[in-house]
Amino acid sequence: MKFNLDTAWKDASRLLSRNLGLLAVVAGVFFFLPYAGVAMALPEMGDLQAAQASGNFDLMAAAASDLYASYWWLFLVLAIIQGIGLLAMLALVRQRANPTVGEALAAGGRSVLSYIAAQLLQVALIVFVAVLLTAIGALTGLQALAVLGGIVAFVVTCYIVVKLSLVAPVIAIEGERNPVRALRRSWTLTRGQSFRLFLFYLLLLVAFMVLSVVITLVLGLPFALAGEQAALLGEGVLSGLVNAVMVVVAVCVLAAVHTQLARLGHERTPSADG
Repeated sequence: MKFNLDTAWKDASRLLSRNLGLLAVVAGVFFFLPYAGVAMALPEMGDLQAAQASGNFDLMAAAASDLYASYWWLFLVLAIIQGIGLLAMLALVRQRANPTVGEALAAGGRSVLSYIAAQLLQVALIVFVAVLLTAIGALTGLQALAVLGGIVAFVVTCYIVVKLSLVAPVIAIEGERNPVRALRRSWTLTRGQSFRLFLFYLLLLVAFMVLSVVITLVLGLPFALAGEQAALLGEGVLSGLVNAVMVVVAVCVLAAVHTQLARLGHERTPSADG
């Protein structure tokens, strides 16, 4: 059987409506407040946002490099905090034991290092594959092959991201603490479903991008009219709000996708054995 996009969205919507209050509280504490605080506290965030608005890739890369080089430790702390929040929310929406918020947060704290290790392994894999494919095209000296190598690298990167998209649910819901086994489990769950999953994620991403632009334009206008300082404050608040909303929806989507693919995996097992 194939992954059903409509079923996944309906399941995600049910999870969202049933757990909205708890998810909003956790997202507010672990995503909105830290993200908005960092956005407002660091002057360099304004430089990065200006570079992004300019559309100049070199300028964006330089601004991002300077920002992370200066405050890498802060972003590491932020990653740990948000990792705990993400895993806790996944535990809240899908664990059959119905954990309390405190129990879910404790579980997130115990497994966050496994999650971060899995993310680092995933990034290392993507960088290795992307560099290898682009380098092969560039070494030929032919512009067409170099461009083709870049396109192939992008496609393979998307494929890897989709295949490993269920690492967080595997860790939070199944309780897998070994990062390598979590990566392998996600790869197994998504077997034969990659294209449908890619379409599902892409549709959600496009819808969210449109919604975030609308929210930023509508809610950001009063801040922009109030002056430069108010505009910076508004950008930080809105960035944190959009980030928190995205995470809440993503948690429900990932939990719904994980549940459906785990069920399909169980259905395939008897026939495979037989």
